[in-house]
Amino acid sequence: MRLATLLLDGHETVCCVSSDGQRCWPATDAEGAPYASMAELIRRVSAVPQDMPAGETFPLDPAMLRAPLVPARNIMCVGKNYGDHVREFAQSGFDSSGGKGAETVPEAPIIFTKTPETVIGPGEPIRIPHGLSRQVDYEAELAVVIGQGGRGIARAAAMEHVFGFTIVNDVTARDLQLKHGQWFLGKSIDGFCPMGPWIVTADELDAANIAIQCRVNGELRQDATTADLIFDIPALIEAISAGITLKPGDVIATGTPAGVGAGFTPPRFLAPGDVVTIDVAGIGRLENGVV
Repeated sequence: MRLATLLLDGHETVCCVSSDGQRCWPATDAEGAPYASMAELIRRVSAVPQDMPAGETFPLDPAMLRAPLVPARNIMCVGKNYGDHVREFAQSGFDSSGGKGAETVPEAPIIFTKTPETVIGPGEPIRIPHGLSRQVDYEAELAVVIGQGGRGIARAAAMEHVFGFTIVNDVTARDLQLKHGQWFLGKSIDGFCPMGPWIVTADELDAANIAIQCRVNGELRQDATTADLIFDIPALIEAISAGITLKPGDVIATGTPAGVGAGFTPPRFLAPGDVVTIDVAGIGRLENGVV
């Protein structure tokens, strides 16, 4: 099932989307009442929903799409979770977490966060912050949406806590990342997390092998599969929940593959007029221009 947040008659409305992405209808509970938000739907349904009541469908205009979910707290993100990206990042000179052994695969997941204010929807512009950063980069990622919360979740049970998946672009100001010696400020600039186009429920995808591609102005930059993850989704959920209670609606961005702008020689950062297009198999396309 695909679940989107659409702007209808001036109001954000949670809708179901047809499998071909062409039509939609408002999502309602068993009594026919609409959900106030995606967060409410996830809290109330928690596990993967059964088929929702379908009223009259209508064409899905991409201009209606908003970010499917703005989480109540910071997005949890994973750094250096693809081997080739570990190596390119170490060689780029932008890895402030590097030092000796920077090209070595991490022994445990590297976790950082982005604020909810970073979230924007499909088609919304990525804004380069004038006077703050000159080295803005893209990072295509599969994101996990938590359904059933919990703490101390074992790897074997981790996927039972997944509501669904979406796409995020972990936009990053590399110069701020390097300047401050950590990642939070360079990744948490307002609008630096495009998300969408919708959430696909966990029953629809094999999360262990999902193809991810990113293009800038039509040029293929990133091309990988989640089979290449150093720490897979169950391992990430187990590590994060060991000491932090996960809650319904939490979002975990699983890391980006090689091909980011900082990895080129010379680096190829985003500029006004660029268009970043991310395709994730089984989910769809997230596209945002740069201004």
